[in-house]
Amino acid sequence: MKCSTYIEHDATGLANLVRTKQVSAEELVQIAFLQVAKLNPKLNAVVRTYEGFAMSEAKALSNLGVPFAGVPILIKDISQKLEGQKITCGSVLMANQFATQNAYFVDKLRAAGFIIIGHTNTPEFGLRNITENKLYGATRNPCQLDHSPGGSSGGAAASVAAGIVPIAGASDGGGSIRIPASFTGLIGLKPTRGRMPVGPGIGRQWHGAAIDFGLTRTVRDNALLFDALAVMQPAAAFQAPPLAGSMAHLAHRPNKQRYTIGYTTTSPVGTPVDKEAVTAVHRIVRYLEQQGHTIEAVPFPFDGVALMKDYYLMNCGEMASDLLYVEEAIGRKANPESLDIVTWVLSQVGFNISAVEFTRSLATWDNIAAQMHSFHLQYDLLITPTTADIAPKVGELMQTADEEREIIQRVRTLPIADQRQFVYDMFLPSLTYTPFTQFANLTGQPAISLPTHQTKQGMPLGVQVIAPKGREDMLYQLAFDIERSPLWASS
Repeated sequence: MKCSTYIEHDATGLANLVRTKQVSAEELVQIAFLQVAKLNPKLNAVVRTYEGFAMSEAKALSNLGVPFAGVPILIKDISQKLEGQKITCGSVLMANQFATQNAYFVDKLRAAGFIIIGHTNTPEFGLRNITENKLYGATRNPCQLDHSPGGSSGGAAASVAAGIVPIAGASDGGGSIRIPASFTGLIGLKPTRGRMPVGPGIGRQWHGAAIDFGLTRTVRDNALLFDALAVMQPAAAFQAPPLAGSMAHLAHRPNKQRYTIGYTTTSPVGTPVDKEAVTAVHRIVRYLEQQGHTIEAVPFPFDGVALMKDYYLMNCGEMASDLLYVEEAIGRKANPESLDIVTWVLSQVGFNISAVEFTRSLATWDNIAAQMHSFHLQYDLLITPTTADIAPKVGELMQTADEEREIIQRVRTLPIADQRQFVYDMFLPSLTYTPFTQFANLTGQPAISLPTHQTKQGMPLGVQVIAPKGREDMLYQLAFDIERSPLWASS
């Protein structure tokens, strides 16, 4: 098989070639490694490869009836553990940490027939919406190399967008699948809370805000991946009600349902939204209206600034706890110089947050989830920009050494009462790019970014569609319809 043929096929197509013995799993894996060697020096998307393991898995593949038989895949260097291999979370402190067992998510990928060929880059502990860290450096966007692919699944997005693999494992705790999907022209679904495997040893991720899934180039790959991975996991903290039927089969069913859809292009935190992002939403809204859907402009039914402050409070508590685990694992205390400044600030503020404050913040999540339930009694779906602008340039959202020293000094002397506002202000430059994604993580709703727009600079911008909890079928049906439309072809 030629590389050009490999790139032309999505994962479903490659698996069909393996199934009909037109190509072998070994051939696909070999081409994937050739793509890594050719493209990764410019992208810095892949941080480790496992050639011996992958070729052994490919040769041993015998069940060609699984959905992704023989298809190469990359997984994310955080939470997606492969036994015996490093799992660094993009952190210098964890540079020599190895997984003692597979993540359940990884087990499900392998059961679906995927051949894991390596791990992708991520910002330290997945805390940034760009992919830059002290351990591996910055990942670059295949669309324009001086731009970031976003984060925290930036290595995954760059790998898929560049054609290294047709699908990559990703995760989303505040937009980390949807943001890089928007910035690189991919399809990015954040499933309903509790829909994907978690653990072992973890019953919840970020109190249910974070979830593992993947990034794809086609809707059918995304839907088939969903069918292969969706679980009802009794040991986990959260479960999602099973959906009837296959999501992939929705591609073959005419959609007779007409939805009532609310849309907004206003940032929930009052930050600017680029006119291209507004245009992206208006294009898709006009198309859906032409198809007979009822469309209405709506405001966000919650206080976005208050929500983000509670979101960052959770990040603070999680990072304080995580840092203690890391220090126990490495046998020494961390210092600011060994951490991303964002990690250090969040953890230090987290040590000062009371149990009462943390519990009250989680109650805000539940209140907003109830508000969104009321919203969906009137509107089937909500449409927003995925991101407020095209991808930032590499380095644009990173602090300089002088800025880091100033931040460290300020946090050390700042009254506890003022620290939460300091965290919000620290994140505001990056939040300005991505204010639309976090609330679905806190409410637990499914949300998808669709690549329906390209700017005059040739950069992708996604449009986000959000459904009620448990209704990924609505998102996939709409995505299949849009993928077949002129709107998709012109993006």
